Amino acid sequence: MNTPVSNRGIWKVIAASSVGTLIEWYDFYIFGSLATVIADQFFPKGNPTAALLSTLATFAAGFIVRPFGALVFGRLGDLIGRKYTFLLTLVLMGGSTFAIGLVPSYESIGFAAPLLVLLLRLVQGLALGGEYGGAATYVAEHSPANRRGYFTSWIQTTATLGLFLSLGVILLTRHSLDSDLQTSIQKFNSWGWRIPFWVSIVLVGVSIYIRLKMSESPLFSKLKAEGKTSTNPLKESFGNRANLKMVLLALFGATMGQGVVWYTGQFYAQSFIENVCKIDFEQSRTILIWAIVAATPLFIVFGGWSDKIGRKWIMLIGMLLAISSYHFIFKRFQIISDPAGKTEIVEQRKLLLKEKLAVKDHPQDTAFITTSEVHYTDGAVFKEVTTLTVKADQSTVQAVTYKDKRLGSTDYWTAVWWLFVLVAYVTMVYGPIAAFLVELFPTKIRYTSMSLPYHIGNGVFGGLTPFIATLLTTIYVNDHLSGLWYPIIIGGLCFVIGAVYVSNKIDPNVND
Repeated sequence: MNTPVSNRGIWKVIAASSVGTLIEWYDFYIFGSLATVIADQFFPKGNPTAALLSTLATFAAGFIVRPFGALVFGRLGDLIGRKYTFLLTLVLMGGSTFAIGLVPSYESIGFAAPLLVLLLRLVQGLALGGEYGGAATYVAEHSPANRRGYFTSWIQTTATLGLFLSLGVILLTRHSLDSDLQTSIQKFNSWGWRIPFWVSIVLVGVSIYIRLKMSESPLFSKLKAEGKTSTNPLKESFGNRANLKMVLLALFGATMGQGVVWYTGQFYAQSFIENVCKIDFEQSRTILIWAIVAATPLFIVFGGWSDKIGRKWIMLIGMLLAISSYHFIFKRFQIISDPAGKTEIVEQRKLLLKEKLAVKDHPQDTAFITTSEVHYTDGAVFKEVTTLTVKADQSTVQAVTYKDKRLGSTDYWTAVWWLFVLVAYVTMVYGPIAAFLVELFPTKIRYTSMSLPYHIGNGVFGGLTPFIATLLTTIYVNDHLSGLWYPIIIGGLCFVIGAVYVSNKIDPNVND
């Protein structure tokens, strides 16, 4: 029978669990938030696109191993308890993040640099694989049955808030290294990017102190006292046909689609705005920060609502809305950042740089490169790079590109609005998912059983989204929206499977 703690007690449980989980997400996502800077630090500089793809692949590697972390730490959690297992994952995550900030650059130690970063990302992935299931299980096992969705949704906010924290620390660091902004940015790109990684060790220390004061889950303690804990959680979770069916249903009918919606709505959206639309570093991140701030309360709204009407249709409708509108929304980002739709203020054009260079692959050709600052009537400011190539036969080829685009006020808040919509979809699919997973599995094997489908759905299907989507845009170079086909196809399959096979029933006796 469910034995909820007092109202004051449940908030202590949520606070202790959430602080640690928030910091683990911060640790995990600081890498993705700095992908373009890390690409320059740890990979050869000759091909920026290849370096970015390599960085995203390293980022994705941390996701791929998350299911293995779920198996290792899920088993420990079901054998020895929730509390000490996710204390261990916190130490591993914090130590790995701090160590990434210490790794020398590619220029210093060559290919050893990306290899060391990859190794540390794998440790991070293993640790995160054991963290989420423990935190969600711990909160759920303290919650009353009729409010399980509401209370566990507070844990769901930590993933997005961890991303928010990582972005905030990055921007604060970027602005504080020197009184002159341009000098500060140069210092950040050179060595200051390491500071957000080092900050992690302080945050982890605070979280460990808080978590040491936590008690074990009352339901797990009761099972342990009665000698009813699982002796082989892996076998009972995946060797039992009925339980294995629930694991597969959770994966293909819920977490697979939830994962791609999560990473498309936040990580790939940020990557698209920065690398495809060429919006400058700071604006691309503040747009996401405002969207996250506005949308985060919706995790609680949808989590609480799921206690009343069930988890299934909130999650599935979120998936359907997302995959149906991705092309339209990402096209809006392209339109507001397209100089073709803007009117230049010609008298405010400013010449920034003129260069004369030999063309690398054709030394007999000469390139004249002009960089100008272009102002538009809507308040936007773009850097325009004009490359005039004079060939050996005196024929010429001219190309015009734009970078470091700063949007005007109206377009900036339009971008915030559309990103808010994307994050709102995330809250629909993610807010109820913890309660949904908890209710599928019995207490003695819950940590193991729920962690695996969650981390395959999020870590593999979801975590690979930025890499696969970016890769698709390099293959189909004339279609910048081609990367969206991956989340649309995966999300669509998950919607169909979930609509047909997932039950909307809330089980009040889940903790019996």
